Amino acid sequence: MTRQGPNIRVSQVGEWADGRFARKQDYLATEEPLEIRVGDEPLSVTMRTPGEDLELTAGFLLTEGLIERREQIVVMEASSESDPVRAGNVVHVQLTPDALSNGEKLRRNFFAASSCGICGKASIDSVRSRALRAPNPDFRVDPEVLISLPAALMTSQAVFGRTGGLHAAALFSDSGQLLALREDIGRHNAVDKIAGWALRENRIPLANEILLVSGRGGFEIAQKSIVVGVPVLASVSAPSSLAVQLAREMSLTLIGFLRGRRFVIYAGEERIGKAGPA
Repeated sequence: MTRQGPNIRVSQVGEWADGRFARKQDYLATEEPLEIRVGDEPLSVTMRTPGEDLELTAGFLLTEGLIERREQIVVMEASSESDPVRAGNVVHVQLTPDALSNGEKLRRNFFAASSCGICGKASIDSVRSRALRAPNPDFRVDPEVLISLPAALMTSQAVFGRTGGLHAAALFSDSGQLLALREDIGRHNAVDKIAGWALRENRIPLANEILLVSGRGGFEIAQKSIVVGVPVLASVSAPSSLAVQLAREMSLTLIGFLRGRRFVIYAGEERIGKAGPA
């Protein structure tokens, strides 16, 4: 297996098709662990696709409630260790004293597989321990804008087009302009990369933007969206029951099955222009 850039590996595989067997090259999405260390202490290990690691780290710290402002990050840098396994797979962070004052947050044990961002939390209570605020109630979006977003997402997924193995999160303006797109083998990581990009660009809260995710819209994706202030979260697949419950409680507009000229509004239909009864 050989590396082709930080997020793609090339491997020799066997293919059986219609009774014929052949050898060929296949492109695989890279999956490697990223360790986040705060000071001298390990905080989290997440399985991710390398690339935008500082954005991922910043977004993780924000959406997990460990920081509230970018100024609370004093230093954030990728490791340059000589160990080939750890080199590039460790990010060191120094936080301000006020961010470090809540020691309980930093003592939570995080391990996130690429398919699950909450499975390593120390307790069920920690899943909803963040101070969540309802997103911008005045934001509105035209349904015609919404149905144009999946095509814009797909045409911009460069790595997915070669590997078929990545999730994506894309941030759009109310007019449908693509502002940022990030890919990762973990859907929650893709969202954290968007969150980290926005934090580092001083764009939090994202009070007038739409977040579109590939795959399903689960609870943690909804919660991360609320933390960064996104008023409309859309997915091309189904949401989970807990995501719908949270969206309704926090007045997040939650869209599922955004495909073709159809979508389902699970919460917050008041933000969708001309979506209600005539």
